[in-house]
Amino acid sequence: MDDTIPREPPARHVANGMVGVGAVLVFDGKGGVVRHEPSAEEPKVPARGFKLVCGNSKAPEFKVWLKQELGEFNADLLTVPSSRSRCTVIEDRAMVVMRVARPGAEPHDIGRQLLTLWIEKGRVIIASELNILDFLGLNKWVASHHAPVTPADLVARLGLRAADRLEPLIEMLGDRLDDIEEALIVQNNTKANNRLAELRRNLISFRRIVWPQRDVLNTLEIEDLSHFTARDRLRLREASARSARLGDELQALSERAVLVHEQIIDARSEQMNRTMLILAAVTVVFMPLTLLTGALGMNVAGIPFSDNPHAFWAVCAALFVLSLGIIWWMRGRRWL
Repeated sequence: MDDTIPREPPARHVANGMVGVGAVLVFDGKGGVVRHEPSAEEPKVPARGFKLVCGNSKAPEFKVWLKQELGEFNADLLTVPSSRSRCTVIEDRAMVVMRVARPGAEPHDIGRQLLTLWIEKGRVIIASELNILDFLGLNKWVASHHAPVTPADLVARLGLRAADRLEPLIEMLGDRLDDIEEALIVQNNTKANNRLAELRRNLISFRRIVWPQRDVLNTLEIEDLSHFTARDRLRLREASARSARLGDELQALSERAVLVHEQIIDARSEQMNRTMLILAAVTVVFMPLTLLTGALGMNVAGIPFSDNPHAFWAVCAALFVLSLGIIWWMRGRRWL
């Protein structure tokens, strides 16, 4: 038997939505949430509540269940890897793709993970390799009785959780930029260019996550979905504003990085100008000395003091005095 062919899940598991999934959660619409067990009967969703089905996007059984529930086309939309965040509305349903930083990530390796959601009236399906229950903070919801009350509220909280993971990483980037600026001011360290280039690459990578996610939440807010209330749109707007604030911080860091880069270029230009000034000064000092020594070194008759035994030292002293005079003249004109 070929193990690569997805096997049909048991009928009871299909009815309960417990195929290849991490959990099925039932929200009562009043802040309460109950985790559905695989051995229990099919969960009953309250009139004001909704059901959340979480599944691994690479699990074969979960893919089969998605095709049975949503159709092959929509199931492929949920499980096919995507490179960018987006929001697609299909009739009165929506598909949302967000990218989330993995736990314990570093700014240079944020390890983006996909979070794909199918949103419809009374049900949300999440296809991702993330540990959704840990990401959502299910235990805190159960203890505080403060779980999402609508699917849009759940999406807004997911957006806030994604922003919570990015915010400390952005702060780390800001601290690194501060260190680079301090090194330039205190130590005049021109080797900071490599560190700055890496930081700017990280900023670009972060902006590719934050700005599309803001657009996703904005799009979902303005779409005419019948089961979205005014409160839902307000919650989505708040989550979008959080992503926009992170984007503004990234933009400010990018502008600071450009200024630091210009400062590094100015420092290098100043060092180059100082070096060229020294070389030019040396050339100006030694040019007349070279002219005189070249004239006195001609192998022709009539060279002055050619028979005087003290002429060499007299010429050296004259050249020394002449060089001092040239240096004094250049300093008087503020060329040195």
